[in-house]
Amino acid sequence: MRIVAQRVSRARVTVEGCETGAIGPGFVLLVGFGKDDTEDELAFWADKCIHLRVFPDSEGKLNRSLTDVSGEILAISQFTLYGDVKKGRRPSFTEAATPDMAEALYNRFLSMLRERGVRVSTGRFGARMEVEIHNSGPVTLILER
Repeated sequence: MRIVAQRVSRARVTVEGCETGAIGPGFVLLVGFGKDDTEDELAFWADKCIHLRVFPDSEGKLNRSLTDVSGEILAISQFTLYGDVKKGRRPSFTEAATPDMAEALYNRFLSMLRERGVRVSTGRFGARMEVEIHNSGPVTLILER
């Protein structure tokens, strides 16, 4: 599993010109799933994302988590995070989960985030999306094991 987490002041996603999700302060999570990802991996990253301390406290230090600031998540499935460009010029996606597997993993990951009390908005799995991100900081992290 690979995640690009961006701290945002706001974000939204549209599919075919229609908004499917929008959030205020929180995270945009661009999430890619690998062919070997497990339920344990999903739970680990759900907890990690919610408890990352990258929001400023009263002194401006990054000491507060998403839950501390009542932040929201906009989660976008993005298989291209598994694009391997070590050889040639066109990415290989051999390590990415199949579409059916990735959709199941994505839906389970969303459920885990919601079960932990976070408001989660989404795009549409497999659709061509326009994602508007107002990166705050900017703070951007690449999460993977």
